[in-house]
Amino acid sequence: MKGSNKGAVIAAVIVASLGYFVDIYDLLLFSIVRVPSLESIGLRGQDVTDKGILLLNVQMTGMLLGGILWGVLGDRKGRLSVLFGSIFLYSAANIANGFVDSVWSYALWRFIAGLGLAGELGAGITLVAELMPKEKRGYATTIVAAVGISGAVAAYFVAQHFSWRTSFFIGGGLGLLLLLLRIGVAESGMFGSAKQADSRGNFLALFANGKRFLKYLRCILIGVPLWFVVGVLITLSPEFGKVLGIRGDVNAGAAVAWCYGGLVVGDIFSGALSQLLKSRIRVVYVYLFCCMAAVSIYFLASGISLQLFYWVCGLLGFSVGYWVVFMTIATEQFGTNIRATVTTTVPNFVRGAVVPLTFLFQSMQLLFNGSLVYAGISVGIICLALAFWSLAGMQETFHKDLDYLEEW
Repeated sequence: MKGSNKGAVIAAVIVASLGYFVDIYDLLLFSIVRVPSLESIGLRGQDVTDKGILLLNVQMTGMLLGGILWGVLGDRKGRLSVLFGSIFLYSAANIANGFVDSVWSYALWRFIAGLGLAGELGAGITLVAELMPKEKRGYATTIVAAVGISGAVAAYFVAQHFSWRTSFFIGGGLGLLLLLLRIGVAESGMFGSAKQADSRGNFLALFANGKRFLKYLRCILIGVPLWFVVGVLITLSPEFGKVLGIRGDVNAGAAVAWCYGGLVVGDIFSGALSQLLKSRIRVVYVYLFCCMAAVSIYFLASGISLQLFYWVCGLLGFSVGYWVVFMTIATEQFGTNIRATVTTTVPNFVRGAVVPLTFLFQSMQLLFNGSLVYAGISVGIICLALAFWSLAGMQETFHKDLDYLEEW
């Protein structure tokens, strides 16, 4: 890299990293302040759990729909317009979220925030991957992921020192401040070259061909274990803590912070390992086996101390710290004329998988006479089995040149 190109890459990496930092801060803040925020608007007992799952599902549904919207726009209007547009939307929504006084107003703003949160990561990763030389893509995307995921840890510490309403205001304010950094960020040259291509951002084309659809589906399924861990095991850690007899009251915010602390370390390690091994696929295999071990330890952690339980949450986070590699795989699988659509929709379908996962979890509870543990184990087995099946059919993309168009 030389001259202005190097400056454009550095600017893109900085903005994508900080954008993902605020994205994760706002995304995980709800899990951290779920209990105190719902109690402050009058909910108690089981309602806190049930309405909390409802709000999580509403947020993730927004992300699912937003992923499609922003992905298509990213291929049709450009990576930068999506990067900054999504940051503005989720920042404004999170400021509004600080004023809610009912479950339904809470749900409205979590849905709108979800729409906004859906766009930043995919646009940022696509932009950075297209600007970087293929031999160094993994390093740049690792930086984006490592900086971004630490936003969850920041959210925990902010929530410890400020009220839940102020915590939302801070997240929204950080996003608006980030928009000031847009100066110096350049559009991807590959996108510029693909502007004349037919059917840019044609989301439905992903489903029109069986082989292409299966490749797209595999990209999604290899990431589902991460959101099983975060959306079920960590978000509901206070409830699991009681059932497992953890010696002390589990704080959801602390569990999220420990999990995402582990994720930061895991993402740095997985990104570096993929560069060392010159393989994305082998790294994901390693992490899926680690995830199996960490989930097993979680459910066998009966009667342990609170501090040791948080270490287990950190181990869980590390075991699913292949998010950066998973995102890079999705980016590298498809051509420039559909790349932003894929890279934006894939992580949001994974995040949106929390909706069927929580539904399946609640159904399994009924099947196992209300047992949280057996329900969690069952859902975990299904997620990991699908991920292993998907990975077995994936193409290695480490050395792949991204400057090409998808032919319909």
